[in-house]
Amino acid sequence: MMVIAPGGTDGSAIELLDARWLEEDPAAGRAFEALAGRLGIGLGWHYLLDLIWITRSLGPVHRLTILDAGAGLGVLQWWLAERGARVISVDRQDRSDLPMRFRLRYRVRGMRATDLKSVAALVADRWRDASRGPGKRMGGIVRSLGGAGLALLTPKAKGRIWLYQCELTDLRDVESESVDAVVSVSALEHNPPDVLAQIVPELLRVLKPGGMLLATLAATDGADWYHEPSRGWCYSEESLRRCFDLAPDVTSNYGAYAELFARLRASEVLRENLPAHYFQSGDNGMPWGIWDPKYMPVGVRVTKLAAGGDTGAPQEEEVL
Repeated sequence: MMVIAPGGTDGSAIELLDARWLEEDPAAGRAFEALAGRLGIGLGWHYLLDLIWITRSLGPVHRLTILDAGAGLGVLQWWLAERGARVISVDRQDRSDLPMRFRLRYRVRGMRATDLKSVAALVADRWRDASRGPGKRMGGIVRSLGGAGLALLTPKAKGRIWLYQCELTDLRDVESESVDAVVSVSALEHNPPDVLAQIVPELLRVLKPGGMLLATLAATDGADWYHEPSRGWCYSEESLRRCFDLAPDVTSNYGAYAELFARLRASEVLRENLPAHYFQSGDNGMPWGIWDPKYMPVGVRVTKLAAGGDTGAPQEEEVL
């Protein structure tokens, strides 16, 4: 059975993710694959490990306010909403034209008016799209109007999602100490070390005392290096400790890098379930679907201390 490393005195830890978890608890991986399939979301080659580590570390999420940093259209925010969480979904990309397949299933709003277009605005956009022929344009309008009607009738997930377009270095619309947890699935690695060191304090600023920051990134057992196909940095233990400002007693299993990397490369579950999009291009982390991992996924867990140095008590107030 999967065991989460206990971490330092405050629960913080650096943990290379173990491919063996997928063999010990195959149902967990299948659940995320099923949700991704229903929503038409492509998973990264190691995302099942990332998602299992984060969700097991989180525990129950009902009525918690959780910030998903670098969420894109990724599966975690939808998984959290289905379990009753209030999710602040942050990404630098514009997602204001969110597809109807998400609006049909989830209660989605924009943090600001510009963060999410109304269905009426989507219909107007299609009407103005001169690149489409009349038939295609009308078909898009009809589908949007039909989707709007279904959105009114379809039962939604229990939780809510607020889309928020901004840089992670400046979460100005999120109050300090207002979220119960911060999560990030393989997103922070798309920032160089100097920028990552600016992002982490901002994520901790919005986190309540006692709350956890749970981030997965790419790891290397040598010096930091840039993985061009995924456009992400692979981080050393030293860099992660510096960027996340981790105390010396925070535990790490980087010493087992070689063993865990060999287990990852030998994982039949990951190799045999490589998502289809990897087979369609030579410009990705697994060119043309050839199984050849170049780095390890790693989880960083940081528990925010209260001013007095302890983890504090969870707070109940809502922020939205």
